Amino acid sequence: MTHDLVIKGARVVSASGTTQCEIGIKDGVIATLGHDLASAEVIDATGLIALPGGIDSHVHISQPSGPGIEMADDFTTGTRAAACGGNTTVLPFCLPEEGQTLREAVAAYRAKAEGNCLTDVAFHLIVKETDPVTLGQDLPALIEAGYTSFKVFMTYQGLALSDRQILEVMSVAKAHGAMVMVHAENEDAIEFLRDRAERTGETAPYHHATTRPVPVEREATHRAISLAEIAGVPLTIVHVSNGEATEEIMRARQRGLTVFAETCPQYITLTADDLDRDGFEGAKYVCSPPPRTRDEWANIWRGIETGVFDLFSSDHCPFRFVDTAGKDAPGARQSFRNIPNGIPGVETRLPILFSEGVVKGRISLDRFAALTATNHARLYGLFPRKGAIMVGADADIALWDPTLTKPIRQSDLHHGSDYTPWEGFTVTGWPVRTLLRGVTTMQDGAPVAAAIGQHLTREAPDVLR
Repeated sequence: MTHDLVIKGARVVSASGTTQCEIGIKDGVIATLGHDLASAEVIDATGLIALPGGIDSHVHISQPSGPGIEMADDFTTGTRAAACGGNTTVLPFCLPEEGQTLREAVAAYRAKAEGNCLTDVAFHLIVKETDPVTLGQDLPALIEAGYTSFKVFMTYQGLALSDRQILEVMSVAKAHGAMVMVHAENEDAIEFLRDRAERTGETAPYHHATTRPVPVEREATHRAISLAEIAGVPLTIVHVSNGEATEEIMRARQRGLTVFAETCPQYITLTADDLDRDGFEGAKYVCSPPPRTRDEWANIWRGIETGVFDLFSSDHCPFRFVDTAGKDAPGARQSFRNIPNGIPGVETRLPILFSEGVVKGRISLDRFAALTATNHARLYGLFPRKGAIMVGADADIALWDPTLTKPIRQSDLHHGSDYTPWEGFTVTGWPVRTLLRGVTTMQDGAPVAAAIGQHLTREAPDVLR
């Protein structure tokens, strides 16, 4: 066979192991893994590592964020940053605006993405209403159309569902074959702590962290798992930040329940003390759950190393810092309550885990591939088309230089935010070329392709097939 493109000289990694071979690509698909392959074009990847293109299954792009607040990334900038960070697919969340049905929201959201993406995209749904139209018509129809995962919140005014409502949503997931994702924090407890903090004048950004302590997340994680057990559905707990919540997931698995877990770079590199920086600087680090302590880093690493965590995502939720439509929103300097919630991270997710995990000997290359691509594809209905370097899969590949060492700098990044929480953080191991279906989208840290990304229709998650 004559291929369109052959990648030679790289160590090739999948979730099942590492080998030295050539990758033959034809018509955007991996056609051959072998040696001495013929091709019209050759990439010499000697000294590099070929990894499955990253799949970031937890990003927020062009999402409604409240009156007067604007998310820093649209699909152009968000997927550009993702590609430059070694990603080939992202899964953002579709949130209905006030008065929109879920199906109307999906149509409007797809229109925002159409023709603007440098990665492939697939959408999770956010379910914030449990009326008969949403549960009886929209959700079943959208699951059938390939939107096979949705998120429910246990916190945030206007998004938080009651236990009964969560059970109703889980019942639809069970009947139609979809994955439920849960943001597990106890809203009533948070409101109690917020009100008490404001009464005593504790309003600086740091108190975003003190009013969302570990027990708030631990209790909600336990409750979400219990609700899933009652409803009889698998469950994914997203952005787990601490050891106590991790223990709840481990105990559930020991009881035979199917519970998946996700964590993020902020929970192995940032702490609550970052929210206590001088002046308003701490606002840059406001996200939920908040970063914890250095002691909790060890708990999260233990979960990564032992397989408790299936997914390593960014929870990319970008706002501009010097902007009254961003972190410096009206009232934000008077109370942490008014600071838009989220941090940018889609471009730095993979380098941080590679440097802190692979380079420092905590995880293997194949475990890295699983955490950053393969498990995402399996859990959200994209495998085997996505998530692995294997014959028949899309030629979504990131070539990594495992020796390249440099600090993270906002000036080098491509997101729409005006800062990075990891400014100056030194990383060893960077992607130097990203290919989407065999087309180079990033080379040497810069985007080099047109917006070739496609919307992906998904199957039911592997666990539900």
